[in-house]
Amino acid sequence: MKTLKHLILFGLATLLLASCQTKDKRYTQQSPEIETVKTLIANYNNKTYDVSIYADTSKTFYNATKGESMSPSETIAFHKKNDALYSNRGFTGDDPEYEMVITDDGETWVNCWLDWKGTLAGNNEDVSLPIHLTYRFVDGKIVREVGMWDSSQIILQLQAIEAEKNLQAIDETVSD
Repeated sequence: MKTLKHLILFGLATLLLASCQTKDKRYTQQSPEIETVKTLIANYNNKTYDVSIYADTSKTFYNATKGESMSPSETIAFHKKNDALYSNRGFTGDDPEYEMVITDDGETWVNCWLDWKGTLAGNNEDVSLPIHLTYRFVDGKIVREVGMWDSSQIILQLQAIEAEKNLQAIDETVSD
């Protein structure tokens, strides 16, 4: 009887100790925050921009992590301005990767790696880019967005389009 009592107490102590050492999940590929980012990506693709996903004080950085940031409304204005450059554009949906992590400091971040493709309106050239986006969340809202990609292909194509326009203007002037 005494052995059974010790065995039960030992089992309860082990369960108590194990439950005290259980940590919250710090990495996942399924979360409400990931679903929010997927909604944001779908909104971008559909050109249905929505600032309600962002906190009012959210800061967006593209191809930078410091310096001048954009507010949620400035971020949407940035996308709308760039939309004029493309006859079509968006994230392709080819093998997207999403993960949510909770840092050692308790910050919640969603990272995603996506493929983006656009067709420039000025010359119908297709451009494809791998893009990394990361979002920090507080209380279910995005408070910081950082996007990284190599835009050199787009810049070179836009410069070529502008050069072609300038050559045409020169030709017209010479012809007159």
